[in-house]
Amino acid sequence: METAGRVTRRRVHTRARLLDAAFAVFAAKGYGRVSIEEVCEAAGFSRGAFYSNFATLDELFFALYQQRADLIAAQVADALAQDGPGLDVPAAVDRVTEVLLLDVDWLLVKTDFLVHAARHPAVARALLDHRARLRQAIADRLARARGHTALPAVLGDVDGAAHAVVAAYDGVTTQLLLDRDVEAARVWLKQLLTALLTDGSRTPAT
Repeated sequence: METAGRVTRRRVHTRARLLDAAFAVFAAKGYGRVSIEEVCEAAGFSRGAFYSNFATLDELFFALYQQRADLIAAQVADALAQDGPGLDVPAAVDRVTEVLLLDVDWLLVKTDFLVHAARHPAVARALLDHRARLRQAIADRLARARGHTALPAVLGDVDGAAHAVVAAYDGVTTQLLLDRDVEAARVWLKQLLTALLTDGSRTPAT
């Protein structure tokens, strides 16, 4: 008889394989053009294995989205934490843009799902919640630097600055989807974030 620990490890492994397979299938075919059966076939599992982990493809996608959101939030947090209580904005922008996830396959999957969410209000609300968490992580770090680092007044408060950062990321990654030039995207994001969060007087390293 299997122990509870072994069953848990097996389930974690099954879930991870389903997520990896779904990512590959979504990137290749597009969200909305993929069935549960195709995900199961790519992962080498039955429908039963799928339904023991996810109720729907939407739920599976949110798990994928959370993986990437957690990764991006961790990358941002690690890069920003190096300044202690203060925040050297241009240097932090340099660090963030050097390590930030810029993956074309992921952007394809995310863009497909954004279109899907735009037509389904319940899905859109859940996706907005995920995006709000990333903005909040950025806003929290900027708030901790208050008194040490001045933000441009035009951004308003730290929440406004966090919205601007995420909007800049969205814009640069849209261009990346078209030209597939990751290095150019990093340079442009670095320049854009430096201009947004400072007076723009410092030219970021390229």
